Amino acid sequence: MTAPFSASQTPRPHVRMRPKTDAKRIRFGFPWAYANEVVTDRRTKALAAGTLAVLEDENRNPLGLAAVNPGSKIIARMIDTDPEAEVDQAWFAARLRRALALRDRLFDAPFYRLIHAEADGLPGVIIDRFGDTAVIQPNAAWADLRVDVIAAALVEVTGVTHVLKNAGGRTRSLEGLDDAGGVLIGAAPEAPIAVPMNGAVYMADVTGGQKTGLFYDQRPNHAFAKSVAQDARVLDVFSHVGGFGLAALAGGAVSTLCVDGAAPALDLARQGAVAMGVENRFESRQGDAFDVLTALGEAGERFDLVICDPPAFAPGRPALDAGLRAYERVARLSAALVAEGGILALCSCSHAADLAKFRTACLRGIGRAARQPALIHTGFAGPDHPLQPQLAESGYLKALFFRL
Repeated sequence: MTAPFSASQTPRPHVRMRPKTDAKRIRFGFPWAYANEVVTDRRTKALAAGTLAVLEDENRNPLGLAAVNPGSKIIARMIDTDPEAEVDQAWFAARLRRALALRDRLFDAPFYRLIHAEADGLPGVIIDRFGDTAVIQPNAAWADLRVDVIAAALVEVTGVTHVLKNAGGRTRSLEGLDDAGGVLIGAAPEAPIAVPMNGAVYMADVTGGQKTGLFYDQRPNHAFAKSVAQDARVLDVFSHVGGFGLAALAGGAVSTLCVDGAAPALDLARQGAVAMGVENRFESRQGDAFDVLTALGEAGERFDLVICDPPAFAPGRPALDAGLRAYERVARLSAALVAEGGILALCSCSHAADLAKFRTACLRGIGRAARQPALIHTGFAGPDHPLQPQLAESGYLKALFFRL
């Protein structure tokens, strides 16, 4: 592991903003400087990815300490307003304690997102906690270099005994990082971890599942679905490990059908239903979601509560138009399956599709299905996924509930 760059060692390099760039927004909390905003001379280009440097405005006034990656579109990520800050285990522990204090106020059990990147003061870092196990996603070069120090601080602050590194995902490739994960401290669990949430039990595969093993961000939207699920026939499409479907069963649904393309995810959903003692009200169907929605419509099936929570159809601006068409298609196919007076929930985790664009796409699809909608609830990510106000990308999750 490369040791964190320290002010007490070699003097830190300096990186300067270009003339006429808006340095004020960084002073006011914007966490990134893009490659076209920074003077990329020979010395800057030669910096190793993850180097800590003093970021300056065009007049050489320091803006703070930044992590630099000359190979990334985000060339500088603000780490600390103090350009002389020591980024050591104590520094990480201080940020982890602040994050933990918030989660301790929010939750009565240690199952949550502990670190949500920039909003928790650790740019590019995700940490999800599953009891005495934590999973770190170091999605930026500076954090990847220091992941062992982060893990040690995590044990110090939280008392977890097992720390894993998850190196999957598109963001790491954009930083020029590899996909090598593994165990940092302790051992990997031999079985999925049972996670209690909203009265349901979810089985998190923290070694082989998607992302860190569970999507905590939908917790409040699961709770709303649970609140309207009494005596309902429920369809949960793109269900992963049964997020909405199991919450609906906890809320008194008479039946849930979970649909996903991944057999292992559906198996975890069934294990959750068994752990809850509701397996007799649980069904699953593996297949392409669009094909299953079409087939259910052709068969004349109807449900009282239909939820569609697809992957990001618009992960970036180049995919926005195609992504909005996909969301419209989901809305059209799923709206046709909602019984009269029933509820349709449509979700998006695409930051490129803002709330207004996503809502418009959903309404077009519902209209094409000849249904009349009333929007009854708009949901977002839970409070353990805090929003960095200056960073629109951190407000990615939207959930719209319509009565049809």
